[in-house]
Amino acid sequence: MTSHESSGHESIGHDSSGDRGAAAAYDAVVLAGGAGRRLGGADKPGVRVGGRALLDRVLTACADARTTVVVADARPTARPVRWAREDPPGGGPLAALGAGLHHTTAEELVVLSADLPFLGAATVRRLLTALRASGTDGALLTDADGRDQPLVAAYRTDALRRVLAALSTGHDGLTGLPLRRLIAALDLTRVQDPVASFDCDTWDDIASARARIREHGHVLDEWISAAKNELGIDLDVDIRALLDVARDAAHSVARPAAPLTTFLVGYAAAQAGGSPEAVAEAARKVSALALSWAEEDAGDKPGDAPGTGPDAG
Repeated sequence: MTSHESSGHESIGHDSSGDRGAAAAYDAVVLAGGAGRRLGGADKPGVRVGGRALLDRVLTACADARTTVVVADARPTARPVRWAREDPPGGGPLAALGAGLHHTTAEELVVLSADLPFLGAATVRRLLTALRASGTDGALLTDADGRDQPLVAAYRTDALRRVLAALSTGHDGLTGLPLRRLIAALDLTRVQDPVASFDCDTWDDIASARARIREHGHVLDEWISAAKNELGIDLDVDIRALLDVARDAAHSVARPAAPLTTFLVGYAAAQAGGSPEAVAEAARKVSALALSWAEEDAGDKPGDAPGTGPDAG
């Protein structure tokens, strides 16, 4: 049996939609051990798109998983994960999935490839919500052509264990078996999302992803996400408020005041505990100061009547 769920894609780099309650008590397995043959042998999980490695982008999307297992040789990542490897290495996606599954305990499992530049946390939650609502063995994305993407999916862990055990017994292990063997044995729900399901198999795919991320509508969110990742900051702030502060400083004081003022806002917020509320309060104070600065200057222009400026009285 197959059911379908249609869904619009989330905005790139911005996590503002989806069922926030859907992320509870799941594990994640990320397959990152491919050879990258279509990239000329390049280290695909480490290729940077929008300032972040593809693997780190996927790990951000499943950051609230109880346990995250990456099946690949260990490497530095933006957040701590557990590492696993299929035996022998290079045994294919089913063998890698089996190796990762060995380290999980949650009843629900999100399975992801490491080459999904537009995957976000909202898509992960959407898959989990579809899984729970359907009662099927799993919920997976379909791409722009309607093809199944079994490595962008949420599964019931028991169903995966059952099918993988049967396949392993019937074929003397999982090495070399194609993913379609798994899909054929499961009752699945399809979730349409041509953006989040986009994967990077070739350099043309990577170029397309980089170009999309640099589009005007996405570049700010992507840049902020990349900067936070590079600085090790996990903080959601009101970007519009910070831009307003920069604008007020530039217009009311001088153009170079904009970057220096936003730096001071961040520094003051860090001294006050570094919360989003601390950032908002520092921004409010400085914005008010910039506006009063401009009003003060305007009130003292030549021609003002004596005693009518802002300091009169």
